[in-house]
Amino acid sequence: MASSVVLGSSPLPRHIGIIMDGNGRWAQRKNLLRTQGHLEGLKNAKKIVKAASDLHIPFLTLYVFSTENWKRTAEEVGFIMGLVKQHLKAELDFYRENRIRIRHAGDPEGLPRDIVRELEEACEDTRSFEGLQVILALNYGGRDAIVRAVRRRLASLEKEPLEKRVPEKITEEGIRGGLDNPDIPDPDLIIRTGGEYRTSNFLLWEGAYAEYYFSEVLWPDWTEGDLHSALAAYQERERRFGGRKP
Repeated sequence: MASSVVLGSSPLPRHIGIIMDGNGRWAQRKNLLRTQGHLEGLKNAKKIVKAASDLHIPFLTLYVFSTENWKRTAEEVGFIMGLVKQHLKAELDFYRENRIRIRHAGDPEGLPRDIVRELEEACEDTRSFEGLQVILALNYGGRDAIVRAVRRRLASLEKEPLEKRVPEKITEEGIRGGLDNPDIPDPDLIIRTGGEYRTSNFLLWEGAYAEYYFSEVLWPDWTEGDLHSALAAYQERERRFGGRKP
């Protein structure tokens, strides 16, 4: 169904991050297993990716699985990992057709080896595509990402002569260079579905000056029209980045 929301002439965000919340509650309200909610959420993610691609959004980060999500039951975690693997295998033709590039944010060390293999193959297979870049935040946590970035920076400094290893070389630029995808611009807009109002450890460093948009709609029910509503709201924001306009 086409959206009834008319977008203005103001620039759209270059980079959108989405906290896809509400799969479990969606299933519970329908007296279904939570796993069914994750399945429907995955199907919906494909629709929103296509909508973002049609709008020529350059970057889209999806919060797929956080470093804290391992606390869930083994059954639920296993089901989500199986969905991710299945999706990476089954949807390559969709990404090829739409020239969408897949990338990863998160710590691969904590993921099952078969998931890492599928993820690496999908990233490599789509590396040359010039359309929307979809970053899958998988085993991702904002704090963990910062810690890993600092460790990378310290490791690079250890390669320098001892007299050049000075504290002043721990800079914002240096830490940013150690992030998972330092070439990707910071998110302009971060969307959270499902009626919750928190960041949940998502893009803490990169999202320092992102605009936030919270939606009451549970993720499996979120539509292209909801995306357009979020973008229309973004277009009405005045972004000052800590400064003031004359």
